[in-house]
Amino acid sequence: MTAMLASVNSLNEARLVRGHNVDIIDLKQPAKGALGALDARTVAEIVADLKPAARISATVGDLPMQSDLVCKAVRAMAATGVDYIKIGFFPGGDWQGCITALAAVASQGKALIAVLFADTRPDFTIIETLAGAGFRGVMLDTMDKRRGSLTRLLTLAELQQFIRLSKDYSLLSGLAGSLAESDIAGLLPLNADYLGFRGALCRGSQRTAQLDAEQIARIRQLLAEVKP
Repeated sequence: MTAMLASVNSLNEARLVRGHNVDIIDLKQPAKGALGALDARTVAEIVADLKPAARISATVGDLPMQSDLVCKAVRAMAATGVDYIKIGFFPGGDWQGCITALAAVASQGKALIAVLFADTRPDFTIIETLAGAGFRGVMLDTMDKRRGSLTRLLTLAELQQFIRLSKDYSLLSGLAGSLAESDIAGLLPLNADYLGFRGALCRGSQRTAQLDAEQIARIRQLLAEVKP
């Protein structure tokens, strides 16, 4: 069954989605970019409040692909006690150098999730490299939120290929990127491990707005009702 990930930017929001039995509570600051990060101290406070009952992920920010910079941010976020650490693979920089450096972090038992961006047309052969480096999962998201939902940028066949390759290499697979209610029925048959939401959970569907309890409940219900 496909799980639900909800992105939150505060302890109050985290408590709200926990009350709706969201599977993964994802900590990030949408106002700071595609994968804008909360500071490690705030993340640690949220983790302390929600653990051990909740599964929590956190982003490390919209960082350039420089191995020393990325690894420093990942280690700081790992120290907060989150279950998963999400790292955006942004255009340019040294992808292979970052993957090689992060392999040492993964070898210490840290669950790293690589985030690829659909609007950059990523080469899915990178999935094999990520698996070899010890990453725990990979997800597709969107970098430029003005371009609309993930399903407008990639076809269902491309999304299916991404999920199949992820499963082939025993990686968790996630789909996110301005997903709306209308996307759910088409995506569930692909059997991703989770679907991620932010804007669809907010008032007015604006990702920087406050979360809306009715929207959270509705998305949660749709994920439970729509059968692959």
